[in-house]
Amino acid sequence: MRTMKLGLSNLTVPVVAVGCFRMHKLAQKEAEHFVRTSIDAGANFFDHADVYGAGVCEEMFADAIHMTSSVREKVILQSKCGIRMGVAFDFSKEHILEAVEGSLRRLQTEYLDVLLLHRPDALVEPEEVAAAFDALQCSGKVRNFGVSNQNPMQIQLLKKYVKQPLIANQLQLSITNATMISQGLHVNMLDETAVNRDGSVLDFCRLNDITIQPWSPFQYGFFKGVFLGNPEFPELNAKIDEIAARYGVSNTTIVIAWLLRHPANMQPITGTMNPERLLDCVKAADIRLTREEWYQIYFAAGNDLP
Repeated sequence: MRTMKLGLSNLTVPVVAVGCFRMHKLAQKEAEHFVRTSIDAGANFFDHADVYGAGVCEEMFADAIHMTSSVREKVILQSKCGIRMGVAFDFSKEHILEAVEGSLRRLQTEYLDVLLLHRPDALVEPEEVAAAFDALQCSGKVRNFGVSNQNPMQIQLLKKYVKQPLIANQLQLSITNATMISQGLHVNMLDETAVNRDGSVLDFCRLNDITIQPWSPFQYGFFKGVFLGNPEFPELNAKIDEIAARYGVSNTTIVIAWLLRHPANMQPITGTMNPERLLDCVKAADIRLTREEWYQIYFAAGNDLP
């Protein structure tokens, strides 16, 4: 698996990360096979969150990988906190520390390689976040920090108080959900696509060496379903299938390759629990689409130019 540096950290990570959002839906033997397949393919970066399966996903992962200190050294673990069931969001120092303790216990590890704040909290007090990050770093329980679904000004506010670099921003991005790309092509135009909805977060992250981690790379809308094989996207599927045949890979591979082709050096988060499909995602690390192919897919998804 091709690797990359994650933001400003010292972490060398695979360019494709394994999302564990659906692991609680697997049987134990299925989970063991999935995790073993991932590691054998070089996909040893696993993305978690304390709310995934209400904590069950983290527990299942630790059991599936048969966590020991020697096993722990072979994987990179990222988890997220801040979504608080029954409240909404909670970035208080107390909750962050409590959430991390829970993740460490469920993952059967003494530390997280990366902790992300899970979406923005309208009531965030950045001084409390800074205090939590300092405590976690000093104790060795978290080595790197980042955010998810945050715009540039929200990140700047945190950076005013937080000493640690914010190395990643997990954002929804796919071929059909590509507003952060398309608005950059419609600058100074009056059409709907020109509306800047996220403060130019793509360019901001590139300027600040923050790795974008696209989530739901196969989804359209907000969890409406996948676009691959979907009759609502005939032109897009035809183009993806055409290019996939050219490279001798699956349509799944081309979708991830499209994200990897962008010079922002992103790290897509897969969501599949199917070992074969995960291997198709991993193959994208060895494919570099041409500029023509990238734009052909972009246009086939219904995107246009001004």
